[in-house]
Amino acid sequence: MALLANRSDQPPDLTDEDFQFFADYFYRRTGIQFAANKRYFVDRRVQDRILRSGRTNFRDYFDFLRRDGAEYQSLVNAMTVNETYFYRELYQLECLVKSILPDVIKALGGGRTIRIWSMPCSTGEEPYSIAFYLLEHWRLVDDYEIEIVASDIDTEALGKAKAGRYNTRSLQHVPQITLNKYTTDEGEGMRRVVPALRDSIRFTKANLLDIHDDSAFRDFHVVFCRNMLIYFDDLSRREAGEALFASMAKGGFICLGHSESMSRISSLFELRKFPEAIVYQKPL
Repeated sequence: MALLANRSDQPPDLTDEDFQFFADYFYRRTGIQFAANKRYFVDRRVQDRILRSGRTNFRDYFDFLRRDGAEYQSLVNAMTVNETYFYRELYQLECLVKSILPDVIKALGGGRTIRIWSMPCSTGEEPYSIAFYLLEHWRLVDDYEIEIVASDIDTEALGKAKAGRYNTRSLQHVPQITLNKYTTDEGEGMRRVVPALRDSIRFTKANLLDIHDDSAFRDFHVVFCRNMLIYFDDLSRREAGEALFASMAKGGFICLGHSESMSRISSLFELRKFPEAIVYQKPL
């Protein structure tokens, strides 16, 4: 297969003005910022969408993009990065079981439902990891109704998450005994999450900067929002922090990626240092 850059029907390269115009538009819609060092990444993917849409130049394509919701979603899917694996940053799952959930139970005041949100969930490795770990390591797992909601802006990634098929590389950190319980061998190095577990997680499209009036994204006791805010600028991070704060129940906890710090984003949260991990809490 010829590389896109070698195709004779390739549209002209984006000009500096085109790139900035597109980067500003994508930032306003998603909060994701493309700096100049992402120029090649952006150009190649925009050019591919121009070809697939039947347009021949950026301006015609952009006019089409603004009018066609399906094309906008296809573009978002092409622009978002989905690289993850099971049991990533395992220490946070340990913290969930040993430190976070005991505090959540105290704040519930007799309630029996615990809501957990994975955002962005990418192709599903994170929410399934949460489910696996709770089932295997939390002794009170059967005493509570656990709702896991998994969201992403990328609909193709969500489709893969719902299907629940993964290769051995993605699953390499999961103990074999756990795989035997919650996945089935599909051959050729692929395994699939069992139907009951797939159906227990609600996968739904969401843009973090556009959920303000959506009651479905409220009252979460635990939020995993890892390695997403690094793609935002300071303003978008603050807006995202406010959106996350509004989505959480009082006393709820949020886990960020190891290189992220809510303290530099928002003063709304309290820092909690547990033996297993540093997390952030919405005040009671």
